[in-house]
Amino acid sequence: MKTASRPVKKTQKSFADLPPIRVRREPPTVNEAVAAAQDLADDVEQQAEIAAGLIGLPVDEVRPHVLAAKKMKPERMPERIMTQASPSRAPRTVVVERRTRPTVVIERRTRPLAPPR
Repeated sequence: MKTASRPVKKTQKSFADLPPIRVRREPPTVNEAVAAAQDLADDVEQQAEIAAGLIGLPVDEVRPHVLAAKKMKPERMPERIMTQASPSRAPRTVVVERRTRPTVVIERRTRPLAPPR
């Protein structure tokens, strides 16, 4: 006589059964660290310290790279750019202004659970 077999549940894998997660750690390259330092500080010495801290090298080794990158990075654009049209037509001035929007703060209010008595 044939007997029906019971369905067998699969056992759940626990996190202990899985191999450990490996995290890959790559320090930034010199160019990446210098670019980040330029965005964080204006002073060249501070940039050298920040870049050295990101890479894990002494400041003296990073300073030449920061100085070389300073020569290559253009200055910030002015807030107003004014140009004139060609002299053959009537002169026309174009003004471009950058504006920032104020931050919007949304205040959340919750209803009380029970009305006050």
